[in-house]
Parts: sequence; structure tokens; C-alpha cells
Amino acid sequence: MLLDYFRIAFSNLTRRKLRSWLTVIGIFIGIMAVVGLVSLSQGMENAILSEFKKIGADRIIITPGGLALGPVGGSLSASKFTEDDYDAVKKLRGIDMSASVYSTSGYITFKEETKQKMVWGFPVDSERIEFYKTQSMFDIEKGRMFRPGDKYKVLIGWEIANEFFDDDVKVGRTIYINGRAFEVIGIHEKTGGLASSDDVIRIPKEAAREIFGEPDEVTAIFMRVREGFVVDDVVEDAERRLRKLRDVKEGEEDFTIQTSAQAIAAFEAILGVVQAVLVGLAAISLLVGGIGIMNTMYTSVVERTKEIGIMKSVGAKNSTIMIIFLIE
Repeated sequence: MLLDYFRIAFSNLTRRKLRSWLTVIGIFIGIMAVVGLVSLSQGMENAILSEFKKIGADRIIITPGGLALGPVGGSLSASKFTEDDYDAVKKLRGIDMSASVYSTSGYITFKEETKQKMVWGFPVDSERIEFYKTQSMFDIEKGRMFRPGDKYKVLIGWEIANEFFDDDVKVGRTIYINGRAFEVIGIHEKTGGLASSDDVIRIPKEAAREIFGEPDEVTAIFMRVREGFVVDDVVEDAERRLRKLRDVKEGEEDFTIQTSAQAIAAFEAILGVVQAVLVGLAAISLLVGGIGIMNTMYTSVVERTKEIGIMKSVGAKNSTIMIIFLIE
């Protein structure tokens, strides 16, 4: 009996091939929309979290003003840090490694071409160089890392080497930063993402202070928390030190302390909204697909009223007729 139901349903489908295929396509699009949009939202979340894992969960970045600074870039703030601010926090209990960096916009010249770009000055003592080697954002594709004593040397990102100028910049070539010659000693690996070093220009901090004429200014302070210490506790200690040094009250800070956990939470909040929108779009796709199926079934029943009447006249039950339509 069941085989007969399937045979009748299949016969009806083949008589209306176009409608059958349009219905199948509608169902397929709805399913693909749901799977695709949900996969997209999950992929975005996984990609962002993996980028933060590269940076590390035990990192603290302190910047002047309301500036939230990423690992490789940022913008200047009206408020400024000096080395005094760095001295106030670098020896905090629980700090394993710290570095003050300086950045500003400079004129970069290669051959006859000059462009403006942010330049970062990093300390290049042996201890910090070893720390850089553990960070994926400092991975070198060609050339070498800084060495203690380097001054007029420069590390550039993949984009600077291959796309920034008309001609590719090779290791060993010379570029000019504000008129001072620097030898390209290394090119960072192409990474992309949040922790990308693709478009950075890094020089020793001593050289940056010399060519830009800012002997004491600090753009950002990077710190790594020692294993066994709670990041939030270290942040509170740093806030107290800086408030006292800069003579500001709690809640009126002219500096920003950002941890990896805070950055992750902010991105997760944004992703939550994006995921809600994507799920909503997927739900609409399902609804449209469902309406299409209902419309097809309704039309099929209306068109075959006589056929249903004949089936009932020869003894077919309502349940039998319903099963045939459901199988279709």
C-alpha cells in the first residue's frame, strides 16, 4: 500500500516538472541561506578570537587620552605620555615584560617616490628583542630581527615591501625616513587580521626620537603580566600609579588601559549584534521557503479537486489522500 502512495505521488510530480523543480529550488535556497549565514557568523567569531590568541591574553596596552590602540597601529591623542609615565608602571608587581614605544607620521622615500606613513620606534635592547621573537606580529619572512645596537635599521611589513611603492622594497635596500637613510633589514610575514604587521614601519626608538625631535614622548606602553598574577589586579595598580602621577581623580583619567580580555569582550558584543542580524536573515529565508511550499501544496489541492472527489468516491479515506499530498 505504501509503495502505491509513493507511485501516485511520483506520477503527480512528473506531470508538473516545472513546479516541482521550483519548489525544490526554493527549499534548497532556504537551507543554504541558513547554513551559509550561520557558518559566516561562526567563522567571523573564530577568526577574531584566533587573532587575539596570537596577541596573548596576558597583555596590557596603556595609551594617553581615550585612544584605544591595536598591536600595530593607532592615532595620536591630545593627551601625551612621557617616560615618567612609563617609569611609574614598568616596575609594578606582576609585570614580566614592558616596553614604551613612540610613533608619529613620517615621510617615507624610496627611490624617487615619497609617501606619508606612521612610523613606530621600538626599544631594541636584548631583553625586549627576545620578547619580540615570541610575538607572531614580529615574525620575519625575509631578513632578520633587530639586534642590540641597531640604530638606522628598519623592519617593514609585507604591504610596505610589495604594494606601498611602485617598486618592491627588498632586504638590504635603503629607504629614507624624514630624510635619514635606513637600511631594510627585514620584512614581516604577510598575516592580515587584527594582529597584522603588513603595513607597519618599525625602527629603533633611539633613531625615532632623533629624526622626529621628541626626546621624551611615549605613544603607548605595552606590558606582559607575569604568570600567576591576575591581569585585572595589575591594571588596578597601574591605574592608581598613573592617577597619582598625573594628578587626576578616579573616573576622570586622561589615559586608557586596555587588556586583551576587554578587547575580546568588545568584539564579542559587536559580533552578537551581527549574528542576530544574520540569524534574522536566515529566519526570513526559511519563512519564504515555507510559504513557497505551502503555496505549492495549496495550489496542488485546488487544481486536483475533481481527482480528490473521484478518489473519495471509490472509497479513499481523508488520511490516505493527505498522505499522498504529504509524500509529494
